[in-house]
Amino acid sequence: MTATYLDKIVARHREEAAADARSLADLRGAVADLPPARGFATALSARAAGGELAVISEIKRRSPSKGALNADLDPAALAERYVAGGAACLSVLTDTESFGGSVADLQAARAAVPVPVLRKDFTVSQHDVYDARLMGADCVLLIAAALSGAELADFHGLARSIGLDVLVEIHDERELEVALAVGATLIGVNQRDLVTFQVDHERAVRMAGAIPDTAVKVAESGVRDAADARSLRDAGYHAVLVGETLVTAADPAATLQSLRLV
Repeated sequence: MTATYLDKIVARHREEAAADARSLADLRGAVADLPPARGFATALSARAAGGELAVISEIKRRSPSKGALNADLDPAALAERYVAGGAACLSVLTDTESFGGSVADLQAARAAVPVPVLRKDFTVSQHDVYDARLMGADCVLLIAAALSGAELADFHGLARSIGLDVLVEIHDERELEVALAVGATLIGVNQRDLVTFQVDHERAVRMAGAIPDTAVKVAESGVRDAADARSLRDAGYHAVLVGETLVTAADPAATLQSLRLV
């Protein structure tokens, strides 16, 4: 079977994690006195309850499939423009090698605005979960396709215990079952195929109906315009996570405003 871009990136992260000798006890002590995180899932639910499609606006410099998107972006300034356009939350890439992101990008963006922030990265160890909290993230991403069921349960439980929300990313019904088994209540459906990079809107629509209504439903990737946003809201999604469309827009605030459908 052909290795996907996800396989290659996760393999690199696992190598780095295997070399991380920091004490987990020390990390737990370091997060114990941090102020409460901003409520990521709550922010999305509040927007959805008010009748809009909540937008998680992404700060992303490049991608493995498209190359440079906005390599010289200013994370603080872009975060401010996103919030001016009505962003409910932010997503910030912290993977450097494949996406050009950094911890500094996340910290600069979060310091500039009051909304919650997702650390968008490839979480493969308990160290990664603690690091998300320590760097100031309010939510951590767990990709079901990259983790065993035991790892997903372990990292999900740990993240919740230290005050983080958890966005569990899935692609199909089997991964949804695994996500629900670990108690996930914030579930993202990645519309992009891991092998071809093509966006499959039909998958997103199909999966929306399978996710329990008790969960906050997020559609990820491939949201190009208000028509895409509307079809996803009509399918039952509470929020969309939008990266490329916003980081390449001439007017990110206006583009974001159009996606909220208000």
